[in-house]
Amino acid sequence: MAELPDDPTADATRRAATEAPPYPVGLRLAGRRVLVVGGGQVAQRRVPALIAAGADVVVVAPQVTPAIEGLGAELRWEQRRFEPRDVDGSWYVVAATDDAEVNAAVLAEAEAQRVFCTRADDAREASAWTPAVGRHDGVTVAVLANREPRRSAAVRDEVMTALRDGRLTVRDAHQRTAGVVLVGGGPGAPELATVAARHALAGADVVVADRLAPRELLDELPAHVELVDVAKLPRGRQATQESINQVIVDRALEGKRVVRFKGGDNFVFGRGFEEILACRAAGVPVSVVPGLTSAISVPAGVGIPVTHRGVAHEFTVVTGHVPPGHPQSLVDWGALARMRGTIVLLMAVQNAPLIAESLMAGGRRASTPVAVVVEGTMPEEHTVLSTLGELAHDIVQEGVRAPAIIVVGDVVAVARPGHYAEPVTVRPGDFVEE
Repeated sequence: MAELPDDPTADATRRAATEAPPYPVGLRLAGRRVLVVGGGQVAQRRVPALIAAGADVVVVAPQVTPAIEGLGAELRWEQRRFEPRDVDGSWYVVAATDDAEVNAAVLAEAEAQRVFCTRADDAREASAWTPAVGRHDGVTVAVLANREPRRSAAVRDEVMTALRDGRLTVRDAHQRTAGVVLVGGGPGAPELATVAARHALAGADVVVADRLAPRELLDELPAHVELVDVAKLPRGRQATQESINQVIVDRALEGKRVVRFKGGDNFVFGRGFEEILACRAAGVPVSVVPGLTSAISVPAGVGIPVTHRGVAHEFTVVTGHVPPGHPQSLVDWGALARMRGTIVLLMAVQNAPLIAESLMAGGRRASTPVAVVVEGTMPEEHTVLSTLGELAHDIVQEGVRAPAIIVVGDVVAVARPGHYAEPVTVRPGDFVEE
């Protein structure tokens, strides 16, 4: 019998199915069976997102990666080869093996049961495609670039970056509910502000900003955003904490979204919790975006660790805004001096000589290395190396002004060995493997 020619109508139908753009839809998979055939790297990428969507995930594969095996409490693994009955009852199927015949069989059974199926090795044949997905603050971005996964991922990344850092200026894309967001801006350099901080600024109606908040980011605020300056200048003009509390509460009660923007982290000598208490007392919703604290990030930025194996087992962050012996001081300087680890001093430039004296009186040797990092992470950043015994002199000699972070301890000599003649004692017991 002669072979009949191909049906041109069927060919046209297949071409249309292959070339037609996909119809995007968001699948609600919570509590619904999803079959993943294959346990390799593709499955390892797909499975966590399916679990996060609440799906009842069933993996069928003779072997799986350690990462998938480690998810055993969150999925069911059938350790065997695929069988057509595995598709039964599934709402969605992922064919993710490295065997084209197996993937084709999975797709064929899914088609027979009218279940949408992605195919990792040949998207042209699949009934569904996996988009490049990003999520932020309740918004899901999914990009399909017609079987070009790298292009999809590149577009997704651009959109998500713009959304997270506030460059995507669609107002409704950002959180708009009235209330207060306490935002830690980090040590000062704008690139060290977190994605969450930029996102919060992008959704603000009012920004109440400290002097040490990353100032370049304020220039990016839209024109309609009200900027309230609550700078606290050292030994100069000071916005009282009570007035700051009042302004953030008042603006929030007007139905506005208020960002309280400050340097460092809200809860490291930032009085952030006082502002939370004020909001709670007024019935104002309040949330927190943590920031990089300057106590750690500024020393790190100049290559000084606050801990180092065999040298420092602890570090203590202390405010120096009141000197030792002051009635308002809560610091036990004698106990601090007896500790062997690193001391990081914030707001301590003015009282540094008295602090150095107190630490030496408590037992710290005069030759203890000290680093004073001025204007950390900012264009005028510079570091003054000293010792406890010479700190008072060197601060005057070098004209040190706030803001500055003072690091006291042998970690300074570890980072700057050429400056200190006295070798650092490393405790060998720390080098035992855990």
